This record gives sequence, C-alpha cells and structure tokens, in this order.
Amino acid sequence: MPPRFSDIVEEARLSARALLDYSEGLFKPTVRLGVTGLSRAGKTVFITALVHGLTRAGRFPVFEAYTSGRIARAYLAPQPDDAVPRFAYENHVRTLIEERTWPSSTTDISELRLVIEYQRQNGADRTLTLDIVDYPGEWLLDLPLLNKSYEQWSAESLALSREPLRAKLAAPWHAHLATLKPEAKEDEQAARTEARLFTDYLRACRDERFAMSLLPPGRFLMPGNLADTPALTFAPLDVPVDGSAPDGSLWAMMRRRYEAYKDVVVRPFFRDHFARLDRQIVLADALAAFNAGPEALHDLEAALAGILDCFRIGRSTIMSALFRPRIDRILFAATKADHLHHQSHDRLEAVLRRIVARATERAEYAGAAIDVVALAAVRATREAQVQRGRDRLPSILGTPAQGEVANGGTLDGETEVATFPGDLPDNPEELFNGGFRGLSNAGADTADYRFLRFRPPKLERNGDAEPALPHIRLDRALQFLIGDKLQ
Repeated sequence: MPPRFSDIVEEARLSARALLDYSEGLFKPTVRLGVTGLSRAGKTVFITALVHGLTRAGRFPVFEAYTSGRIARAYLAPQPDDAVPRFAYENHVRTLIEERTWPSSTTDISELRLVIEYQRQNGADRTLTLDIVDYPGEWLLDLPLLNKSYEQWSAESLALSREPLRAKLAAPWHAHLATLKPEAKEDEQAARTEARLFTDYLRACRDERFAMSLLPPGRFLMPGNLADTPALTFAPLDVPVDGSAPDGSLWAMMRRRYEAYKDVVVRPFFRDHFARLDRQIVLADALAAFNAGPEALHDLEAALAGILDCFRIGRSTIMSALFRPRIDRILFAATKADHLHHQSHDRLEAVLRRIVARATERAEYAGAAIDVVALAAVRATREAQVQRGRDRLPSILGTPAQGEVANGGTLDGETEVATFPGDLPDNPEELFNGGFRGLSNAGADTADYRFLRFRPPKLERNGDAEPALPHIRLDRALQFLIGDKLQ
C-alpha cells in the first residue's frame, strides 16, 4: 500500500524522538531492552529474575563483567516514562519466593529502569542505564496490519482459519459468517456477534491442547480498557481482496473499525514504544508446542518469523541513531528448559534455531547480531534418575502445580514428583516432519511429550537476605544482550 500522509508524519515524529534519545544518551548511556514473547512464554519471570540476580548477587558465571568483579552495583531507579506503568518487580519477587506461584501474564506494556555502575576494562568508572520494556508478543503480530488493507487481512485470516486443525475450532464462527452479506446494511448486532465468535475462535486456538501462536489481532485476547469499543468490534468478512465496500454497508463498517484499530492500538504502540528499542529478547514456549503437536510447532515458526519481520534491524550507526533507530541485537530464547533433563537442553536450542533459521537470514545480512538460547529464568526442578524396568531414565524432580494430572491422578500442589517428559531428537527435522503425537491428536497418556506445570522452587533464606533465584543460562542471555556495553 502506498504511504499515507499520516505515515510520513509518523516517520518525522520518530526521527525527532530518535534525535532526542540520542542527545540524552551522550550524557547518560542508555540501552532500551525490549522483552516480549507469546502467551505464557515467561516474560514477567525473565525480567524479575534478571533484575533480582543483578541487584541481589545472583550466580552468573558466563556474564563476564559480573564474574570479573567490574560491576560495582546495580539498583532500581525511578520510572523513566510518565505515561507507562512501572513493572511490578517487588510484587513479582514476593509471588515467586514467598507464595511459590508464578506471576500473572503480561497483558499490557510496562517498564523498569535499572542502573548499573561498572568499571570498564581500561579501568574507567562508568554507568549504564538499562530501560527494560515489557510488552505482549501478540502486539508485535499486529504491526504487519499497518501495511494491509481490511480486505487483505480478511482473506489471510479466513485462509488460516480453514486449515484442518483450526477449522474445527472456527466452526461456530464460520457458520455465522455464512449467514452474513457484506453488502447488506451495516448492523451493530451482527458486527458484535461476529466479533464475539471470532474472538472465541482465537481463544480456543490458544488452549494448551492446540497452543497456536499466530492469532492477530492481539488485543482481541487482552482488550483491557478497549473492551466493547468499536475499535475491537470487527471481524473478517468473506470479501474480494480488490473489492470496494458500498457506503453504509456491513463491509464498510468492518473496514472502518479495522482502520480505527490500527489508529488507536497499533500505531501508538509502534511510535511510542517499539520504534525506540535498541536490543530485543523474544521468549518462546516451544515446550507448549511439543505438548500440543506438529501443527502448533509450525504455527510457532510462522509467528516468530512474523515477529522478526516487524523489527527495524541492522548495524547501529550514528545516522541510524539520529534518524532511524535500529535493533542491532536480537536473542531468541526457548524458555522452561528446566522441564527437560540437561541432556536435552542443547537439543531444545537446536529446535529453536531451526524454527527461526529462515527468519534470521535477513537480520544477519543487515548486520544485526542474532543468537538463540535455551534457558530457564527461574529453575523450578532438579534432575534425577528414574528406574523403569531395566532402564534408568534421565528425569526431573519438582512440585507440580495443584490440579496437574500425572499417572492418572490429580496432584495437590505440595507433593514432589519425578517425571520423564521425553527425550528431544538429535535431529530437529524429525519434529518438523510431523513425527510426534501431541495433545491435539492424542491423549495425555499417549502423547510423546508431556510437560507438567511446576511451582517455583522452595528456597532457603540465609538470614534476612533474599535467596538467589536458581536459573539455567540466564547469564548467557545477559552476556549477549548487554555484555558489549560493559566492556
């Protein structure tokens, strides 16, 4: 679509803001780190563990500036942006350590400022300000809508919903859609009904049995204060991509509300937050896809490719910092590595590398640094060996959440259990060829992979100090994301 005048104005505003950020950074070096991921990927836990480890003397052997003793201290500073909620760090720490429950999922944007006082390798004392921006990954999947017409989006959404697994979930919406005539007179109740059924379909796709990731528009599943507004009361119609909506028609009404969604939701997020990021970590719950089945794994691949396409990537230069900000480092992280024995950690990493392989080629060509890691920001399990017949299986030991089902019984949330979740294959292609069974096409007892939800670990206090949160490879993530800024 040709650029609109409003788009040109937006670019000018972005350049002005980039110039302001650049001038402020000359006196106070700042890195804006975006933390995102799709639903239940562990964004809140990652940020909480990162800040807790840096401010409370965590164990980070791979984070060079930390292990060498060059970081003097790290502390929280007042919230930098007046219009953005502060990340509720203290509440999340209390939830993890005292209540031993996981914090609630990210449903809106939030921010936290961490100041790191350190010594450069040449001995000079410096300060780095790290602004951590937490936002739902579903919002990223909305950014491509800026370059799509309502008709294009409708056609793509309908084609996706007609794929075999999704078609079953979309059946009620499809049945209602068949009764609508796009050229008929606009009808508020018809629009509301279709929007509700379309949202029900998106919600069903996100169920753990299917674990679909490609579910735009993102705000439909987390509407916040926009619930029931016209900007969220629209849905796809079966209309021609190159068609023209008659004035006063249901089609014209849906198109108008689709454009309102972009103006009210998507553009402000891009302008005020996304376009200002310097570094980015994208968290992915690949284990949820293994639980669900091959379709979920391919859906996750498409979603992560779509996310990477949204970034303005490339080598950061003075000109880009002044006029067109770019993200020069992106880390893809497969979370919940503690749900696997350490023998499978590298295999999980290889699966994620395979998922993002095609998407990262363009980023690396543009000069951006890309890396992949399997991690657990908070390690909830220990490793054990379980005897099964003559075999000793590499297993994990932890406390499953109340209501989890294992071996035909429902767990109470207090009892530790040992479980063998399954070994990932040495060759990731075996998974992408559909060679495994998940919850979408098998029962819990016959699925090839079964990952329970574990409670956070029980930690022993040493006096009044908060105990360090155990992790897997969180230090490696820190080294990649900000290690070069602390040299």
